[in-house]
Amino acid sequence: MTALLSVHNARKVFGGLVAVNDVSFDVSRGELVGLIGPNGSGKTTMLNLITGALKPTSGTIMLDGTVLSSRPAHFIARQGVARTFQLVRVLPSLSAIENVVAGAVFGHARHWGADAYALAEDLLHRVGLGGRADAPIASMTYIDQKRLELARALASDPRLLLLDEWLAGLNPSELKIGISLIADLRDEGRTIVMVEHVMDAIRSLCDRCVVMSSGTKIADGNVTEVLTQKDVVAAYLGGEDA
Repeated sequence: MTALLSVHNARKVFGGLVAVNDVSFDVSRGELVGLIGPNGSGKTTMLNLITGALKPTSGTIMLDGTVLSSRPAHFIARQGVARTFQLVRVLPSLSAIENVVAGAVFGHARHWGADAYALAEDLLHRVGLGGRADAPIASMTYIDQKRLELARALASDPRLLLLDEWLAGLNPSELKIGISLIADLRDEGRTIVMVEHVMDAIRSLCDRCVVMSSGTKIADGNVTEVLTQKDVVAAYLGGEDA
């Protein structure tokens, strides 16, 4: 498979803190890769580097041969990168459908007018928000706002979809639905990187996983094999318990 995303020696330093320490990995077209590790390991910082929310201190990030490193977020979005956030970010002054239309208008595959609204309506149904197009954001639960954020990301028809703990906070029945939805996206051939702590989701969904600890990549490979590696177990449980 051909790499769609290439991260080469990505590094991000905040003052004296090295949040991402020369990390490299590729993501092939149509691959679903889990980016995992304990809290504070640099996973969300890595997503922020890919999407342009942060600029790397050094290193190169490329999407299908186009250098993304240090380019502004709107340029990267137009190249076909879309994401959800660990802490949900919706547009509170807009209705549900207007939030999704914003993704259709400003993202990679740009839709306008009636086409944008028709697409947004379909995506709201897909994520479980059918019939709530005109709902004000203030009336929506946190979980429904996460569904809305996913619909907005999908509205741009991204070439690369980044999910930052999208399954976090779901109850068992919602989690089952959420895993099924992501599986459907994978089966469509979408390229996805998901930061996730729900190991059942990582095991059932991911083609492979990349593990970070203290800003460094410590493993990259088959999910079952990686999750049993001693250094990965130690990163999660601590050396004394590994």
